[in-house]
Amino acid sequence: METPTARWRRLLPRTPGRWAAAGAALAVLVGGGTFSAVADDGSPAVQREDRTLRMDGVPVDTSYFYGEGSGKRPAVLIGHGFGGSKDDVRAQAEKLAADGYAVLTWSARGFGKSGGKISLNDPENEVRDVSRLIDWLAGRPEVELDGKGDPRVGLTGASYGGAVSLLAAGHDERVDAIAPVITYWNLADALFPEGVFKKLWAGIFITTGGGCEKFEQRLCEMYERVAVSGKPDAEAVKLLAERSPSAVADRIKVPSLLLQGQSDSLFPLGHADAMQKAISANGAPVSVDWISGGHDGGDSETSRVEGRVGAWFDRHLKEESGTDTGPVFRVTRTGGLDSTDGAALLRGASSDTYPGLRSGGRDLALGGGTKTFRNPAGSSPPAISAVPGIGGGLAQLSSLGVGLSLDFPGQFGRFESAPLDTSVRVTGTPTVKVNVTASGGRDAVLFGKVYDVSPDGRQQVLPHQLVAPYRITPDQQGKPLELALPAVDHEFDAGHRLRLVFSATDLGYASPAEPATYTVTADGPLTIPTAPAVRTAAAALPWWTWGLPTAALVIAAGLLLTARRRTATPAPDPELADVPLQITGLSKKYAKSVDRYAVRELSFRVEKGQVLGLLGPNGAGKTTTLRMLMGLISPDEGEIRVFGQAIRPGAPVLSRVGAFVEGAGFLPHLSGRANLDLYWQATGRPAEDARIDEALEIAGLGDALARAVRTYSQGMRQRLAIAQAMLGMPDLLILDEPTNGLDPPQIREMRDVMIRYAAGGRTVIVSSHLLSEVEQSCTHLVVMDRGRLVQAGPVAEITGSGDMLLVSVAEEVSEPLAEKVAALPGIGSAVRTDDGRGLLVRLDGATTSRLVADLVRLDVPVTGVGPHRRLEDAFLTLISGGAA
Repeated sequence: METPTARWRRLLPRTPGRWAAAGAALAVLVGGGTFSAVADDGSPAVQREDRTLRMDGVPVDTSYFYGEGSGKRPAVLIGHGFGGSKDDVRAQAEKLAADGYAVLTWSARGFGKSGGKISLNDPENEVRDVSRLIDWLAGRPEVELDGKGDPRVGLTGASYGGAVSLLAAGHDERVDAIAPVITYWNLADALFPEGVFKKLWAGIFITTGGGCEKFEQRLCEMYERVAVSGKPDAEAVKLLAERSPSAVADRIKVPSLLLQGQSDSLFPLGHADAMQKAISANGAPVSVDWISGGHDGGDSETSRVEGRVGAWFDRHLKEESGTDTGPVFRVTRTGGLDSTDGAALLRGASSDTYPGLRSGGRDLALGGGTKTFRNPAGSSPPAISAVPGIGGGLAQLSSLGVGLSLDFPGQFGRFESAPLDTSVRVTGTPTVKVNVTASGGRDAVLFGKVYDVSPDGRQQVLPHQLVAPYRITPDQQGKPLELALPAVDHEFDAGHRLRLVFSATDLGYASPAEPATYTVTADGPLTIPTAPAVRTAAAALPWWTWGLPTAALVIAAGLLLTARRRTATPAPDPELADVPLQITGLSKKYAKSVDRYAVRELSFRVEKGQVLGLLGPNGAGKTTTLRMLMGLISPDEGEIRVFGQAIRPGAPVLSRVGAFVEGAGFLPHLSGRANLDLYWQATGRPAEDARIDEALEIAGLGDALARAVRTYSQGMRQRLAIAQAMLGMPDLLILDEPTNGLDPPQIREMRDVMIRYAAGGRTVIVSSHLLSEVEQSCTHLVVMDRGRLVQAGPVAEITGSGDMLLVSVAEEVSEPLAEKVAALPGIGSAVRTDDGRGLLVRLDGATTSRLVADLVRLDVPVTGVGPHRRLEDAFLTLISGGAA
């Protein structure tokens, strides 16, 4: 039976390779060495051979990896990013080799130990080198051949290496599959978008390459010419376009996995969109994956990306038809930040078709009329959005809801939507029709962006810090013109507004030096793409993945069976009927004490959909509070209401509460399944209400469900207890130390379960000593100390409530510079960190965005800005304050 890859090779004739016989030009081996790298985890031994190959007299440094065994195997070429070398991709090469591939890495011309000049993937230089490397692979005894001189081969690589993967597929017919990562389709479009010079990124390109003298002379002259004029000319555009994958768009006809970064002002999502359209039009299978990170920083999702690339090659090179290569379209979405390293917590959404950038358009009317603003002389001071080199820190803060973009008064016009009735997920490129004019018959250079504005208007966030540049020539002015805004995946919450801003300047780009006045009129609504077919995956969750710590403790059965009657049960409060929990003036004294309190005058409220963390040191009163909430003990003063019903032992409303407090009790001689059945029977509720199959799927105990509980490990008992607590899918779930006995992967799955459980409209209360887990999984906190409430509120508010910021920088901060920062308006103090590569800045009236703008003007090489405190710091501060 013909395999899918063989079918593609037969049905899609490709342009003959320009250098199919280029092996003759490959000079002899100049130097090399071989060693065995044996993993200590039992994985197959991987051999590595280092060689220097000469190509047209240029030495190219290579490494070849292959695993043990005598069988033939497909080959993979891995290119490195700009400014890097083959060493950067060694780990990925070793993994692929251990998985049954012959892998070849190399340092491109001008990088690492390779010689030659950088010519930006010139077809006659770097791309031709790839064909010669394919020739070399064809002569290796381990490599599978599709024909004489034709190895079965795939290419992957990030950025510069991703572009050469695309170019090689267009120039050499022997390439069988590609997986480029965060790369460009047209380098001219990347550096000169809409005819506007992306000056900071272009300068970083030259600097990262080692300076102008390291580049081919034509490229150096082109850069200096454009940098001086501030405007790309036709020759510059032509030169870069000729060296771009788009130049061979009609010749890329192989299975292509396109992974593009959302946090990327260098190569934005539109580049992957252009790739997808061109390669799909050629009839080849294409999948698109929008990863979280990018050239501006963020989470690169290395493990997941490399796993998906490996699966792609398994399917299209090894021709393993059963391999799941993932959905046709996937996008990573964020849900808060990891307290340990600041990385975004990620989850995916997908579709079985590629939606493009304008799927599911929805029109939002804009208010604002006509706006007039100026481009200042010298285009200074410029607005700030993404700043190469520190963009990752800014993008990270924007995901926290901290807006760091800056537009100067008189230099921008804004248009706003009405508050949203419901939340809206924008996936793709918003568009708007505008009418623009510039004074003096000049070009109008504008920068468009869409902010997410809070209901009170005080907070605006620029998703991924992205802007779109436009050069509007005189012949385009005075008439309706459709402009595309940055492509993003971002959720705008109900009550928020979308703010469309056109600025005359941007720090990352070159604006005209001559002053000019711009007039902009919104000539229609803002059209936002919603990509309705893209949905967050809800199936195939890990072994717990349903099971948020759901609480239904064994003692709950006792509560229902042995409930004591109360004579004066307060009437239900209809105004609290939809409120999961309200505690008012709660107090409980220690036994036999007249003045020592375990809990004293405690009041707080929990809303639907919240994951509330209950924190406090030992003896703070957390467990006592939970026991009163469950009706196990009675308060001395105050009351607890759950969905408006007062809590008493045996109160009917407790059937809507699940709890896991002080561990679960199981009958050790019975099986896990029998224990769950017996527990539910004891509640007296109908068997069909138990939803026991869901609980069993969560437990993930497999055959162990039929074994006696006395044979279970601590972790297995914990999982069974969580499944028991889930029975009935209670509206309010109470968990006391639910992660005891779980290993790190299980803890992470438990975190996801809690978040999903609350997302369905239910509520979770969790008490835990793992502050990092609480910070990642909880939306709100209640902090207790010595029985009293210390603070309550959203996690972000408590962790970020301090006025101290940590500014990290790329080089050591001098004392005079720290003094300059301390003297800035609105800054209380600025102190160097112990290592000298950061500043602790106390705000005294200044905003974070103003601080960033001032630091940029002072040429401080900022790499990140963020709250100084983690939850652990905030917790210790609160507790110490309470004890003072």
